[in-house]
Amino acid sequence: MTEAAGNSTRYQAIFESAVDFAIIGLGTDGLITDWNSGAERTFGWTAEEISGQPADRFFTPEDQAADRAGVEMRCSLAEGRATDERWHLKKDGSRFWANGEMMPLRSEDGSHIGYVKILRDRTAQRRIAEEARLDAEFLRGVLASSDDCIKVLDLNGDLLSMTEGGMKVMEVVDFEAIRGCAWTSFWTDQGNADAKVAVETARSGGTAHFRGPATTMAGTPKWWDVKVTPILGLDGKPEKLLAVSRDVSVQRRGEVNREALLELGDRLRDCTSTSEITYAAGDVLGRTLDVDRVGYGEVEPTADTLVIERDWTAPDVASVQGIVRFRDYGSYIEDLKRGRDVVIDGLAADRRTNAEALREAAATALVNIPVMERGTLAAILFVNQRDARTWTGAEIAFIREVADRTQVAIQRHKAEARLNDLAISLEEQVEQRTADRNRLWTLSRDVMLVAGFDGVISAVNPAWMTTLGWSEQELLTRNFLDLVHPDDLIATQNAAGSLSAGSVIGRFDNRYRHKDGSYRTLTWTAAPGDGLIIAVARDITAEKDQAEALRQAEEALRQAQKMEAVGQLTGGLAHDFNNLLTGMMGNLELLQVRVARGRLEDLDRFINSAQGAGRRAAALTQRLLAFSRRQTLDPKPTDVNRLITGFEEMLARTVGATVDIEVVGAVGLWPTEIDAGQLENAILNLCINGRDAMPDGGRLTIETANKWFDDRAGQDHELPPGQYISVCVTDSGTGMAPDLLQRVFEPFFTTKPIGQGTGLGLSMIYGFARQSGGHVRIYSEVDQGTTVCIYLPRYHGDVVDDVAETQRIAAEAAGGQTVLVVDDEATIRHLIDEVLEEQGYTVIGAADGAAGLKVLQSSARIELLITDVGLPNGMNGRQVADHARTLRPGLKVLFITGFADNAAVGNGHLEPGMELLTKPFTLEALTSKVAAMTKAAS
Repeated sequence: MTEAAGNSTRYQAIFESAVDFAIIGLGTDGLITDWNSGAERTFGWTAEEISGQPADRFFTPEDQAADRAGVEMRCSLAEGRATDERWHLKKDGSRFWANGEMMPLRSEDGSHIGYVKILRDRTAQRRIAEEARLDAEFLRGVLASSDDCIKVLDLNGDLLSMTEGGMKVMEVVDFEAIRGCAWTSFWTDQGNADAKVAVETARSGGTAHFRGPATTMAGTPKWWDVKVTPILGLDGKPEKLLAVSRDVSVQRRGEVNREALLELGDRLRDCTSTSEITYAAGDVLGRTLDVDRVGYGEVEPTADTLVIERDWTAPDVASVQGIVRFRDYGSYIEDLKRGRDVVIDGLAADRRTNAEALREAAATALVNIPVMERGTLAAILFVNQRDARTWTGAEIAFIREVADRTQVAIQRHKAEARLNDLAISLEEQVEQRTADRNRLWTLSRDVMLVAGFDGVISAVNPAWMTTLGWSEQELLTRNFLDLVHPDDLIATQNAAGSLSAGSVIGRFDNRYRHKDGSYRTLTWTAAPGDGLIIAVARDITAEKDQAEALRQAEEALRQAQKMEAVGQLTGGLAHDFNNLLTGMMGNLELLQVRVARGRLEDLDRFINSAQGAGRRAAALTQRLLAFSRRQTLDPKPTDVNRLITGFEEMLARTVGATVDIEVVGAVGLWPTEIDAGQLENAILNLCINGRDAMPDGGRLTIETANKWFDDRAGQDHELPPGQYISVCVTDSGTGMAPDLLQRVFEPFFTTKPIGQGTGLGLSMIYGFARQSGGHVRIYSEVDQGTTVCIYLPRYHGDVVDDVAETQRIAAEAAGGQTVLVVDDEATIRHLIDEVLEEQGYTVIGAADGAAGLKVLQSSARIELLITDVGLPNGMNGRQVADHARTLRPGLKVLFITGFADNAAVGNGHLEPGMELLTKPFTLEALTSKVAAMTKAAS
């Protein structure tokens, strides 16, 4: 027993009396000397079991490792006491939370004789505290995620705190900037007064509720539903205030709109004229949406004008009452005609508008709602705002609702006016109409019929005798179906059946038998009434005969016009070809005379002149084929920007120094699959036309762009919807009048003087574009210049630049190889033979497909087949090529043609190893193409 144990008896009474506390006595060495009943209940060990064991026996392993018991003993010696709050171990190994205190024990002389540690189990309290903490954290999370603006105010109504969700909905960036501000200061007018009353009510212990407008810190106007309640202190009195504001702007807008519609309904009932109706609608709509002008007008479709009896405007905004011309303000009338709402938030972003005119009319932002009747634009309700404004979907729906109600009110007013007019003279009208009906029944030349749904006639007018020869006595009680032509009987029975179902027949034609046995064609209008069929018919037999005669005359006229057009075409061709043939024949004749006389000097001049005339004749032929869309194209994937850049220098030389050329190539331009040479010719023609339209010089702009046409845009451009590229050539020249624009694509039509143009340039471009799957459009104004745009389909794939490789191969001679030439034109066979033999090739000729196939069936080695497409004797060039490849798989084939149906050469999609050369061709083009193909075959 230690000295501390000897002295512990003095504390024994204290130990045993403190039953709610665990009191442990320790010696100076830290071993347990005393253990009260409270410790036994708390830890589970008896005093005998625990006595003499170290103090860290009831500490957790973590605290044992940290020598927590030693730390407390040293601290108590140094400080006089050591407190702790931590987990402790029980005998069964479970843990409990306790707070306690350790103090040193001293003898009467003050010497240290041990320690006393006092503990109390606080596990239940700690669990409650932890749950409270978790509840508080959960509450903070809920408040942070709430869209309501939740604020805590002091009793004066000043801001103390605000939830994160509240800061978000109030658009508060820095709460510290408004902390301590009076909450009531954020409200204006009636809202400020309501907020003050709410603060007073809550401060007195009550709950206040009100609704009103207030702006956020960013200036956004909103409508709030607010509830203010007191936060009570421990004494039960209000200590702070809780203000919860919910954004109900959407609901409020709906309430305001409903209230406005109720007001509009009340006002419309009292209106006695259409001007009062339109003004009432404008007044309610204008005040509700806080706009500058509202009006309703009826549309005059032929003039594209709007007739406005009376509009509503803000105090400082001018009225547009009267007649308004739509086209003065832009092109959006076209959307309105289609029944589409026109909503413009600001003019800068909308190309349909004449921005300056609308700005002057105080309509920078606008909404136009079309009112349609039977699919046609009848009226428009318009809303204008001087400044840019973003129209919400709810506002547009509200405007549309007002437009519908206004239309209904106007139609009801007009109907009431008509009924009123009718009622004024009803008796007079009844008498007059009865007399008129009797006269009409008797005198009308139209046949009139009253019959049952079973077809039995109950009444007919005298016109039956005049039109069909039947008297009233002969027709009464007879079934009208007996008179109908057998071929029209089923249709007539179906029509009678629809009448019995309540339908009205606006027009129905059939044939009725005349008393003399012939048939007359009648057109009927019929309706059911009082269980009977009421019908009126007009004899249109003569009209149908006249219509047939007119159709035959029109057909004859069309044939005559076709023959006249053919005559004009052949006459123009004869004129141009006679000029070109004269040039060729004359120069060749002079060449012959000079050679015969031995005068060999200056022969190049005659040769060049004859070749020039030949090239012009070839160009004329190509233009004719392009116009007729019958030229043979060689389409390949093409980068149009690269194509234009490649011959830009040539274009500049062609148009001359007085014309500036600007090329604007679209970035990322899509490729297109076309005959690149034909496109070059088309662009060159357009540039020459532009140059001729600018005799004093000017600017030519060549611009490319990607275009994506939807159904509407495709219809406007006469193209299927899809992706296209455009190539536009614009000049700053004299332009053209509208009457000339309608004829520019006609063959041989030209505005140039005689001798300066064939009139086939634009018609060639038109034919080339259409044959390539595209289109061409022209836009021009007098003295404003002309723009011609070619639209071509997009090609989905990569463009391979093989020009350099083709040139390299063509430069290498390919002697020693054999070429089979199949052409029914002997001069062409001999020409090809002559040219290729000079290049070292062996040439075998054949006059038709059958002869060519015999050669192919032989053992002769053949590297290349050259064949005309149009061959005689029942086999064309494509058929020859297909048979040849059956006999000799992989044989290279070069088609040459001056004109052929595209289908004969695969519609521009040739198989690998097949190429195309269009007549007339240069000898250089022939040798280059043959060299490239035979090189690839070797």
